Amino acid sequence: MRGRLIVLLLLLVVATASAAVLMVGLFGQSASARTAQAQAESGRACDAIAEGFGSLAAQLPKPSPQGGEPVFRARLGELLRHALSDRPGIEGGIWEEGRGSLAYAYPTYPGERPKTDVPEAELPRIETVNRSSLRGNHSVVVRYATPSQILLVTATPLHGPVAGLTAWTMTRVFPFAGRSYRLLMAGLAILFANVFVAALLLSRFTLSWSHHVRRIESALQAHEVTDLPILPPTGERELDRIVSALNDAGARLSEARRKADRLARQMAAGERLAAIGRVSAGIAHEIRNPIAAMRLKAENALSGDTSAKEGALRMVLSQIERLDALLRRLLSVTEREGLRREPVELEPFLASCASTLAELAKAKRVVLVSSADVKEGSFDPAQVHRALDNLLRNAIEAAPEGSEVQLCVRKRPDGLVFSVHDEGEGPPPSLREQLFEPFVTGRAGGTGLGLSIVREVASAHGGTARLVEEGAGTTFELILPCPRS
Repeated sequence: MRGRLIVLLLLLVVATASAAVLMVGLFGQSASARTAQAQAESGRACDAIAEGFGSLAAQLPKPSPQGGEPVFRARLGELLRHALSDRPGIEGGIWEEGRGSLAYAYPTYPGERPKTDVPEAELPRIETVNRSSLRGNHSVVVRYATPSQILLVTATPLHGPVAGLTAWTMTRVFPFAGRSYRLLMAGLAILFANVFVAALLLSRFTLSWSHHVRRIESALQAHEVTDLPILPPTGERELDRIVSALNDAGARLSEARRKADRLARQMAAGERLAAIGRVSAGIAHEIRNPIAAMRLKAENALSGDTSAKEGALRMVLSQIERLDALLRRLLSVTEREGLRREPVELEPFLASCASTLAELAKAKRVVLVSSADVKEGSFDPAQVHRALDNLLRNAIEAAPEGSEVQLCVRKRPDGLVFSVHDEGEGPPPSLREQLFEPFVTGRAGGTGLGLSIVREVASAHGGTARLVEEGAGTTFELILPCPRS
C-alpha cells in the first residue's frame, strides 16, 4: 500500500508539472499573439504616417523647403500626432538620411507631461532600422527582445519632394506584465498549493497507516500464533475492519485450541487406559500360564509318590525362575537406570555380546558373526549389551537353520549404528508400526518386551531404534548419537 501511495503521489506531481507546463505554454502563446498584434498595429501606424506625409507633400510649395525649417518641422509634428493619437503605446517620427530625426511624437504617453524627445537608449536601433528601410526601399520591422520586454521598431520610406526621408514607429510588449501574467501566477500558485496540500495529506495518510501496520505486526510477532492478542482499534475505519476480523479470528482460534487441548487430554487419558489394559492383559497372560502349570504339577504331586513330588518341585522352581525373568524384563522397561557412559573398545564388546548367545545359536544351527568398522565408542556398555542381547535373541529365533546372524557397528554422521541382520522373514506387516511397544510380539511364546527394552536404551542415549525395511532379510538398527565434548 505504501508503494502504491508513493506512486499516486508521483503521478500527482507529474500531472501538476504537466499542467504547469501547459499553462506556461498557453501564456507564451498569448504573449506571442500580443506581440504579433502589437507588430501589426505598429505597421499600420507607420503606414498612416506615410499616407499623411503623401497628402502633406502635395500641399508643400516647389521647391520643397529644407528639412530644418521650423514650419516644415511643425507640420510634420502635427502629422505624427494626428496619425498616432488613437494608437496607445506607439511612438514614432520622421527620420532623414544624414540629418537624423526631423520630428517625433508620442501622443499616448502615459506620463504627466508630453514626451517630445526621441528615446536616447533606443536611438541607435531606430537609426539602424531606418537606414535598412531606406536602402531596401521597403518597410522593415525589427524585433529586439530583452529579459523584461520586446521592442518592435518599424520603418517605411517616404516619397515626396524631400528625398531620404523615412517614417518610423516603435512600441513595447511586456510579456510578464498585465492581467494575463497575473492570472498565470495566480493559477500556478493555486496549482502548487493544491499539490502541496495533497502531498501533505498523502504523506500523513501513508505514515499513519504505516505506523498502525507496524504496531499490529509487532503485536502479532510478540505472541504465539495459537494465542493471538486483542488488538486495539486504530481509528482508521478500513483498518479497524481488519483489526476486528483478526480479533474475531484470534477468539475463535483460542476457543478451538481450548477444545483441542481438552480432546488431547481425553485422548491421552484413553490411550493411557488402553496401554494399561494392554500391559495388564499381557502380564496376566504371561503370569497365568506358569501359575496354571505349577498348580497342575502341585495337584499331581499331592496324589503321587516322593519322586513325583520332587519332579513337581523342580518344575515349580523352573516356572518361578521364568516369572522372575519376566518381572526383571518388565522392570527394565518401566524403570530407567542412570546412564553411565564410558569409552568402550567395540570389537571386544561385540565379541562379548556374541559369546553370551553362542550356545543358543549353536542349538539353532545358526552362525553368529560380529564386525566393527570403528575402534571405539562412548556409551553405557551394560544397557547397550542388554539391548543387543534382545536383538540377537530375536534374530537367532527368526533365522533359518544354516544361515548367519550378523552383528556389526559402523560410524555415520548421525552417530554409532549397531545393526543386527538375519535371513528371516521379519515381523508381520500388521505389527511393524507397534513393534517397539511392550507386549507386542509376532512369535509364539514371546513376551513382547525385548524390542521395548531396545527402544528404552536408545532413548536413554538420545538415539533411536528402528526396523530397516530394505533388501532381503531383517535388519534392526540401534542408533546412538556421539556425545558432545
